[in-house]
Amino acid sequence: MIYITRRETFNAAHRLFKPEWDDAKNLQVFGKCSNPNWHGHNYVLYVTLKGELDPTTGFLVNLKDLSKLIKEKVTDKLDHKNINLEVDFMQGRIPSTENLAIGIWEQLQQPVSELGAALHCVKIAETENNFAEYYG
Repeated sequence: MIYITRRETFNAAHRLFKPEWDDAKNLQVFGKCSNPNWHGHNYVLYVTLKGELDPTTGFLVNLKDLSKLIKEKVTDKLDHKNINLEVDFMQGRIPSTENLAIGIWEQLQQPVSELGAALHCVKIAETENNFAEYYG
């Protein structure tokens, strides 16, 4: 079993809040991340696949194919977007780093299997100090 990771980046805005709560309650629970005027991050995404090497190529998957897949399914949908308002796979979810990792996993799991590998981990860093990892 071999593991390989592709790193991608994107920039996006979001707001952590529950619409049924007033601004005071949202501020109490989510802090400055509940700013009604939004805020943004320079996200770093790590997508790790696992599987067996192709003895002909020495690859698990071609990283160009993986990069294209991540771009089509994830970063094109997120980059320079408002996650709350514009990202289809995040609708109905609080756009926390944890929920974003789960949403990205759901976007990639099936297409990655079509490349001949298994999705092992989605890691998303919101800041250099905060990140979430999801293993399905």
